[in-house]
Amino acid sequence: MKLLRVGPVGTERPALLDESGTLRDLSGLVTDINGALLADDEALARIRAAASSGELPALDASGLRTGAPVAGIGKVVCIGLNYHDHARETGAATPEEPIIFMKAPDTVVGPDDTVLIPRGSEKTDWEVELAVVIGRTARYLESDEQALAAVAGYAVAHDVSERAFQIERGGQWDKGKNCETFNPLGPWLVTADEVPDPQSLGIRLWVNGDLKQDGTTADQIFPVAEVVRYVSQFMTLYPGDVINTGTPAGVAMGRPEPKPYLRAGDVVELEIDGLGHQRQRLRSA
Repeated sequence: MKLLRVGPVGTERPALLDESGTLRDLSGLVTDINGALLADDEALARIRAAASSGELPALDASGLRTGAPVAGIGKVVCIGLNYHDHARETGAATPEEPIIFMKAPDTVVGPDDTVLIPRGSEKTDWEVELAVVIGRTARYLESDEQALAAVAGYAVAHDVSERAFQIERGGQWDKGKNCETFNPLGPWLVTADEVPDPQSLGIRLWVNGDLKQDGTTADQIFPVAEVVRYVSQFMTLYPGDVINTGTPAGVAMGRPEPKPYLRAGDVVELEIDGLGHQRQRLRSA
C-alpha cells in the first residue's frame, strides 16, 4: 500500500494512493498514519480490504498539499557515510561500524514543502536517502530477519545538511542537520510488502534540472537489515520512528571548487524507484 497524509500543515488527513493512481480518503477508517496504526495489523488489514473492495471515497488531488506520510514521529535516526561511492568522494575511510546521528522530528516536512536555507549558511547541501519507517518495537534484535520484520515500510527522505555548521563549527554533526525544514519526507509510506528488496532501488536527485546523484541502494555499506539490527543495540526503536539510511555520491561537498552549494531560488527534485518523487524550492530563512 501507498499511505500518505494530505491537507494543510497540522490538519492533514490520512489517505491511500490506489493501484490506478486515485487518491482515496482513509479518514473514515483511521484517524491518522502514525506509529499506533503501523503497529496495528488488524487496522492495516481493514485498510487493505477497503482498498480492494473499492469502497474508499476518492479525493480530488488538485491543489492538495501532501504532508509527511507519518505523524507523531518519535525520532529520526540517521546513518552517515553509508554508501561506498559517497565515502570515496568525500575522502573518508569506509566506516567499520555504522555512523549514527540524530535529527529532531520537527525537521520533518512534506515532500514538496519549502526548504529554508539557514541564516548565515554558505554550504547548504543536498542528500537523497532511503528512509525506513519502523512498525514494531525493536530492541536488541539478533538477526536480519528480525530487523526486516520490524520495518513497516519505506519512503524518500531529503537529509538536507549545512556543511559548515556540521563540520567546521566544532562539536557533533547535529548543528548542521537540525535546521528548520531539513528533512522533507514522502510523498508516500510504501508498505514493506511492496518493497521485497530494499537493496535494489535506484535513487536520484536533481538541482535545477541537472542530475547530481544517480545511485543504487545496492551500494550501501551497511544494508537496511544490518542498520535496523545495529541501531536496536543502542536504542529502542518504536513504531513510527524513522531511520535515514545514507546518501550516494554526488553531493555538493564532494565536488570540485567552487562547490555548488544550494542557494535561495534553487529547486531540488529527488526520487527512489517505487517510492515517489519530491520537489522543493529553497528560500532564505
